[in-house]
Amino acid sequence: MKNFAVYLHYKLKDPGAVCSLLSEMHRDYGIGFFGTDEQRELLPDRIPCYPVEEGAFPPVDCVLAFGGDGTILRAKDLALLTEAPILGINLGYLGFLSESSPSEFRASILTLLNGKYKVLSRMLLSCVLKRDGRVIYKGMALNDAVIYKAETPRLINVRIFNNRRFVFDTRCDGVIASSPTGSTAYSLASGGPILSPEMQAIVLSPLNPHLLTIRPMVFPASDHLVMKVYGLSEPAWLQIDGINCIRIEENDELSITASPRSVDFIKLSNRTFYQILRNKLHLGK
Repeated sequence: MKNFAVYLHYKLKDPGAVCSLLSEMHRDYGIGFFGTDEQRELLPDRIPCYPVEEGAFPPVDCVLAFGGDGTILRAKDLALLTEAPILGINLGYLGFLSESSPSEFRASILTLLNGKYKVLSRMLLSCVLKRDGRVIYKGMALNDAVIYKAETPRLINVRIFNNRRFVFDTRCDGVIASSPTGSTAYSLASGGPILSPEMQAIVLSPLNPHLLTIRPMVFPASDHLVMKVYGLSEPAWLQIDGINCIRIEENDELSITASPRSVDFIKLSNRTFYQILRNKLHLGK
């Protein structure tokens, strides 16, 4: 590995500290670093920046994401464009998806240069929003796609279908569709199950449903889920990986399937998924 893309938390308080680390690695090992146009102001002039567009960004071997889990989620588009794996360097609070830290950064890069790492693939969700049978939004989620009621104080109605078969109706604040990666994020906070990131499945977790009989459900990744929203007094929102993407109106339908694409992550340590759960989410404590 010789060329790395750099993606920083967009509100990083001290980008100079990160840039100093990058300068040291460039000086000592001749590593090339590239940034994105949207982050040009965060990076020094010596790091060239390019638009995240097909044919515009140079080939890279790895995407370095400096920040928390949200930064890694936002770096996924760059990883998909370059087809390079992500290495997360945690600057945030939890860093569940991160594999390294600033104090470990030099050792992590040396491990990469020596080829002592694994690459793990994470499933993506393909999300398509339709209005009156017409596609108005397409996107991919690494963590989750969320329908939520937004500004209205009232509950919204969501009707769930699986492979065109009716599953259930729910009045709720919203519904989370999460990947196995996202099962330890918003879905877990709403009472959903924890899935191993190696699984291929989709978790559906209603947010504060009016009936206690409505529970989270797990579906095979081969299934086609549709959520139809109705009974709105005000528009709801579709949120992809924590970002508000588009407003949802009466009778809009959100289609959720497993994407044929995936995002790769660098694995440096021998820590298991269950060790991470115990250390970072205090499982069983």
